[in-house]
Amino acid sequence: MPDQEHTRTRDPDRLRVVAAIIVSAGEVLACRRNPERSAGGLWEFPGGKIELGESPQSALRREIHEELNTAIEVGDQVTIDVTIVEGRAIELTCFRAYLLSTRPSRSTDHDQLIWISPSELERLTWAAPDIPAVRVLVAEARES
Repeated sequence: MPDQEHTRTRDPDRLRVVAAIIVSAGEVLACRRNPERSAGGLWEFPGGKIELGESPQSALRREIHEELNTAIEVGDQVTIDVTIVEGRAIELTCFRAYLLSTRPSRSTDHDQLIWISPSELERLTWAAPDIPAVRVLVAEARES
């Protein structure tokens, strides 16, 4: 599906972000936020803010390059959910993504990266916005 530009007016109270569920050799990349950042110490899928005029897919490619210094192919949308964190609405859209180069070994926003089986994702302590996608991945792993 081609990238869709977002032309609707931004809701100033809603932070629109994207995350990549990067799949490689049957494992998913989980990233732990640096302690000094908001939600420090919690796990998340890598990604970031959608800039004005950016499609979610282009924002995701840009963010993954900036954070992990790697390129991805963006796949299908897994979830889109709004979570209230500290009084702010965060709209997180998660996409499956596939590496176009080697597995990343470091991140600008995270102090730890691990590759984990989808069935084991629930053993990590996740940031609230990522939990709906974790539930979908765990359910898919149980069905297969």
